[in-house]
Amino acid sequence: MTELKSYAFTAMGCPCELKIEGSLRDTQAIAEECKREAWRFETKYSRYRSDSLVSAINAAAGHSRVEIDAECRAILEYADVCFSLSDGLFDITSGVLRRVWHPNLTALPTSKALASVLPYIGWKKVDVSDSGVYLPLSDMELDLGGIVKEYAADALTRLIKNAGFTSAVINLGGDLYCLGKAPGGQPWRIGVTNPFAKLPLAKAPLIDCAVATSGGYERYFEIAGHRYSHLLNPKSGWPVDGLLSVSTLADSVVVAGSLATIALLKDADEGLQWLADSGCTYVAVTREGSIVTQVSDELTT
Repeated sequence: MTELKSYAFTAMGCPCELKIEGSLRDTQAIAEECKREAWRFETKYSRYRSDSLVSAINAAAGHSRVEIDAECRAILEYADVCFSLSDGLFDITSGVLRRVWHPNLTALPTSKALASVLPYIGWKKVDVSDSGVYLPLSDMELDLGGIVKEYAADALTRLIKNAGFTSAVINLGGDLYCLGKAPGGQPWRIGVTNPFAKLPLAKAPLIDCAVATSGGYERYFEIAGHRYSHLLNPKSGWPVDGLLSVSTLADSVVVAGSLATIALLKDADEGLQWLADSGCTYVAVTREGSIVTQVSDELTT
């Protein structure tokens, strides 16, 4: 019998869920394939695994080039696009700031501590070519955490779609894609997270559309009673202090995610202008609790 089946698993450090309309046998088979694909992305690109491609690239920093395949090159090319569109704020070499901003931090880092890592940040220093990728300074590193989960969600969507399924929701850590219509022929209805309350800020009736949320309210540094965002400005080394949360709609999860993240990396006014100029549908929440939206027919508040 054809009905909506749900499959939960964990990948890339976050809860994931697949909702797929189809028979039990068929949905189980594609769900297992999707799990393996999500875990493949984690194994290949996680900076926490010593055997990952990213760890190999970082370990070779300053002395050798590491060969990469077409998939990795495509991800790095997209990172380059995000770097340019964000005026350098979306920088996958900024992970070195974790050496200063770490979970056990009890006091604000000194200017000297920040100055010790800032020279190793700079995407344009990275040499990417057909023969591989090379980090020219020994203390440089890549961190693809801001792209890979969303990129994987799009890959899983393609797997499900290519297998012939026409109704599904692919959710990796809250960033998701709604394939086709929900069972019964109606759009999928997705709630947009409210950082100040349990009820959603808005509901989006989605068909063949992605939604992603980026926010600084769940992950943060708390020092002397003050909360600092986990998102860091790669130019100054300090936590950003712009918008609190941004949710965006786009044709793909990776685009929705990068739109939201870039908006958060900017000052609040600049972030809102960036979202408005992009033409995307969005819901943004300021640190004062104000809600700013650019509403299309896809979004109801």
